[in-house]
Amino acid sequence: MATITLNTGRSFAADSGISILDAARNAGVTLEYSCRTGRCGICQAPVLAGETTVLRPEESLDPGDAERGIILTCCRAVTGDVVLDVEPLDRLTGFEIRTMPARVVAIDRLSHDIVKVVLKTPPASPLRFLPGQYVDVLANGVRRSYSLANAPRADNLLELIIKRYPGGCLSEYWFERAQPNDLVRIEGPFGTFFLRDAAPTTIIFLATGTGIAPVKALLEELAADPTRAAQHQISVYWGNRAADSFCWDPVNLGLDVAFHHLLSGPDAKWGGKRGYVQEAAIRQGFDPNDSVVYACGSEAMIASARQAMIALGLPPLRFFSDAFVSSN
Repeated sequence: MATITLNTGRSFAADSGISILDAARNAGVTLEYSCRTGRCGICQAPVLAGETTVLRPEESLDPGDAERGIILTCCRAVTGDVVLDVEPLDRLTGFEIRTMPARVVAIDRLSHDIVKVVLKTPPASPLRFLPGQYVDVLANGVRRSYSLANAPRADNLLELIIKRYPGGCLSEYWFERAQPNDLVRIEGPFGTFFLRDAAPTTIIFLATGTGIAPVKALLEELAADPTRAAQHQISVYWGNRAADSFCWDPVNLGLDVAFHHLLSGPDAKWGGKRGYVQEAAIRQGFDPNDSVVYACGSEAMIASARQAMIALGLPPLRFFSDAFVSSN
């Protein structure tokens, strides 16, 4: 067995036959990740010493990053002792990934191609998760990932905001056949998209499409702690291609939030702002030395936002993201 050492000095054993990410999880250590398939790039890790081997293609890794010794921990295994320049995410310690039944409580049509699904897990064993994480739904013989659109609630209900995709196996189920009282299975929680404790004064949320779901959960977490929320200036930039996709309003949260809706599609009746969320945030102006960014949605938006905001001086370790990658 090889040993993986992190930049905090913590180390754990790793089998050469599994990914570094899975080896860490087996040892009770959580590293940054999202898609687990090599396509989102969130689990990047600089290798300071040692050698690794490729288990699956690192699709989102730029050639320049690879030349600098950066790997994706979900795609690589160790061939000997390795030192990585990453930190463990201790806030996730004790959050067990489990598979459990969940009953459909309600299905609400929010727009022509978006529904809100409310699920209930067994009262004796509710899902423990952090706001911003996601679950996999297992139904119709397929598995699909959905962000949880709420912070933990006393009634243990879970909200999903689901967009319809033509030809999607679960899209057809949710929009055509799902009924209250249906039983599905869920697995989770997954992901490392959650509020960090040592946040700067300014919090910037970027969301495209149903990427607003985990942002909604994070805002609910802030709203539940007014003292914490009052210490920050909070901005949300939400972009959609169609006007009726703006299907949620944060007004009931009671937070002081600068909320920006941006349309990127050709709707002649739209009277609001147009453009892309990352460009709007940059135009609005932000202090890179006193800001943290949470971006969720399309891979293109996240890649563009990360590159542009880091170029303006935002420290890379203060850009957190959850990329929605296709199931194909």
